[in-house]
Amino acid sequence: MSDTPFLQAIAVSKIYSGKHQAGVKKTDIVIQQGKITAIIGESGSGKSTLLRLLYGLLSPDEGVVEFKGERIWGPEEKLIPGHDAMKMVTQHTDDLNLFAKVWDNVAAMLPATDLNAKQQKTEQILQQLNMAGMADKRVADLSGGEKQRVAIARAIITRPQILLLDEPFNQVDTSFREGLQHDIRQIVKEIGLTVIMVSHDPAEVLSMADDLIVLKQGEIIERGHPKILYQSPRNLYTAQLLSNCNILTASEAKLCSITINAEHAVIYPEWIKVKVITQAKNWVVKQVLFKGFYEDLILEHSGTLLRVVNEEPGKYNEGDKVAVRAGKWLEY
Repeated sequence: MSDTPFLQAIAVSKIYSGKHQAGVKKTDIVIQQGKITAIIGESGSGKSTLLRLLYGLLSPDEGVVEFKGERIWGPEEKLIPGHDAMKMVTQHTDDLNLFAKVWDNVAAMLPATDLNAKQQKTEQILQQLNMAGMADKRVADLSGGEKQRVAIARAIITRPQILLLDEPFNQVDTSFREGLQHDIRQIVKEIGLTVIMVSHDPAEVLSMADDLIVLKQGEIIERGHPKILYQSPRNLYTAQLLSNCNILTASEAKLCSITINAEHAVIYPEWIKVKVITQAKNWVVKQVLFKGFYEDLILEHSGTLLRVVNEEPGKYNEGDKVAVRAGKWLEY
């Protein structure tokens, strides 16, 4: 078995000058074949720049990107930018033929030299992405989520080795999002597709990714399996990206009966239990935010706010006095 990395960036950088420098600083990265790798970070952290460097849409200022040991050429050296073994899908679907049917949009990506094979492959990809029922619809009549499915179908029908997704679900309704994510994961398993995605939504990366890369100001500060990074992030920045967490100072943490040696305590809302059968009910329910099968409670004590998950909707009302107990916390 070859030891050559599937896809790697070696000391690559791409800096955009200005009042606030942006881009990617000297970075090394190896992408595993047949996995879904997600790149997350706050706006301006360099996520999309890194994705475009890996694809060959951008040339690095320094360093090199290699696919199976061979250098990926940038737009200055390649007539049609982007590596031939890769396809990219963004949140925009401008390249779709709005007045053609879904079938024709997808089938158009295949040559007409073998019409039977073209029909079979088109039918297969429409089935895999649960699109058979919309094959005869015009793209102009589709919702944003359905158009995104068409864009992804067009990208993977040619069987690229790598699919790059740049904020792919921004225009997709929540009801369609989970189904589309499931379909992509299934295709990864079935055909060994490698996916690299950029996202700002923790729900997307936690449920989809096998490997998670955290970018901050153009540098990778943390990497690992989403479950491990969520439960035990090494950085406060990562915890903030992945959870709507409570960040407390040492004095604020004492209100939760927590003593810390660091500057901040981080408590995820689901790590806090609310109690009413106790004498020390110092927290007041300020807001009850209905979330469906659960609620978010916003509690207040001495000017400190705390977000708590309540799995018994309707149990608490605004103005109720409660006590809290944190089962776990992180220190930074």
